[in-house]
Formats: sequence, structure tokens, C-alpha cells
Amino acid sequence: MAVGTNIKTYFQGTWHEGDAPIMRAADHGSWLGSSVFDGARYFDGLAPDLEPHCARVNRSAKALMLTPTVSTEEMVEIVREGLKMYAPGTPVYIRPMYWGIHGDPTAIIPSPEETGFAICLEEIPMAPATATATLTRTRFRRPVLESAVVNAKAGCLYPNNARMLAEARAKGFANALVADAMGNVAETATANIFMVRDGEVFTPIANGTFLAGITRARHISNMTADGMRVHETVLTFEDFEAADEVFMSGNMSKVTPVTAFDDTHYQVGPITRRVREMYWDWAATNG
Repeated sequence: MAVGTNIKTYFQGTWHEGDAPIMRAADHGSWLGSSVFDGARYFDGLAPDLEPHCARVNRSAKALMLTPTVSTEEMVEIVREGLKMYAPGTPVYIRPMYWGIHGDPTAIIPSPEETGFAICLEEIPMAPATATATLTRTRFRRPVLESAVVNAKAGCLYPNNARMLAEARAKGFANALVADAMGNVAETATANIFMVRDGEVFTPIANGTFLAGITRARHISNMTADGMRVHETVLTFEDFEAADEVFMSGNMSKVTPVTAFDDTHYQVGPITRRVREMYWDWAATNG
């Protein structure tokens, strides 16, 4: 099912109009879940951090024992070629992806001989600057490397995220604040998380249970350059209950202020607004 509209699909060396079929019934990715993807954004004629997103999908492929077949540089060129089919102001979600085609004699391990590759471009609006979210706890947790491929942006990880979201929505919240295996805060069901206390910024330290996102890193770089104190550290749910501001960080919306965590409520504060402002300023000169 497509999330967006005005879809373009790159497959087998050429661009196709629409939501083109790319996977067969017996492909390894179809029935054994060996698929990875990444997501970048195009807005205001800009594609900030496109290269790091393309590089990460190749790393994700290797984590699932898939053989990447397109270099980062070539992938960037293909994406930019596809983006020319859109008007400069069109907001586009950029999704390169790989999947396994054949398996080894047991069928379980994907064969390195052939790897599926496609890029899907979908017109998806950017969230309005006024968009906010609410968070709640979930009984589901982020897995560890010993039990899941948490070092990849892999499709097989997302059913767990879907359980988190479904539980949160059933409780009347937009998203879930998720713990790692030790019970400390890791991220939300869909994005990395930051909190502000006494003018300083805190975010969970990358501990191998979640992807420390490209947009997360960009925010940390921007905040540090602006003179803010940013701490990557172990954080508890109690820390978030004591926070002054909380915001989510992800590729889809870049910055989403959080207005509530269970019974704790927050204002959309000056640091959250400043982080959003800095990202758009950075993108305008680096996209």
C-alpha cells in the first residue's frame, strides 16, 4: 500500500511511472523478510543529507547478509535524476531498498549471487510547523543485536514498532516512548527522542538497540555549533517526566515537539523551536 501519491519507481536500470511491482512470490525478501530500506527527504528543492542516507542503506544490506549492488555515489545520481520529474517545491519521500532474491541450500541465508534493488519516490507532504505529538509508555521494547538486526534499517523490525504504535493509539496517544532491554529510554516507535532540562539538551546514548539517526546527528551538530550543551547519556522515564521540553527527531518530519508524556505536559519551548529553525537554515545551504 502506498503512503503517498505521484509515485516513481526505479527498477532494473530505469525509472517507471507509478507503484511498479518489483518483488516476486519466491524472492527471499518476500517470504523470509530480508529487506532493508532508507528514507531521505526532498522539500523546497532540497535533498539534505541524501548521501548519508544512501550510504546507510548499503550498510543495512550488509547487516542482513545482502550484497549491495549500487554505490553511494551512483545511488545519489539515480535519485537526483528521479527528482527532476517533480516540481522543485514538491515534498518527496526518497526510499532506496534492497532485498534478497535467492537463498542458500537451507533457504534461510540470502544468497550473495543476486540482490534486488529499487528506489521509490512518493509525494508526501512535510508536517506543518505547528504539528505536535503525545507519548505514552508501551510494554514492548527495543530488541538487542543478539536477537534482531538492530544495526540495520530493516523491514523485519517494523512489526514490533507497529505493536508499540497500536498500543499507544489505543490509549489515546500519538506515539510511544520505548525502553531498551535494560528499561532505559531508547527512542519512540518511529523516531529518535530529545529532552531539555534547565537549558541543556539530553538524548539517549546510542547503545546498539536503536538506530542513532542521520537527522539526530544533524541536530546534535547544529546545536553544538550554536553553543548548546548536548548530552548523549542514559535516560529514564523519570527523566522525561522532569523535562522542560521534549521533541522527536526523524527524517520524515525532522522536528516534532512533544506536548505530553502520559500525565506530564510540556510547552513547545524555545530550544525546540530553535532546533527546527537551525535545521531549515542548515538545509537551505546544504541541500
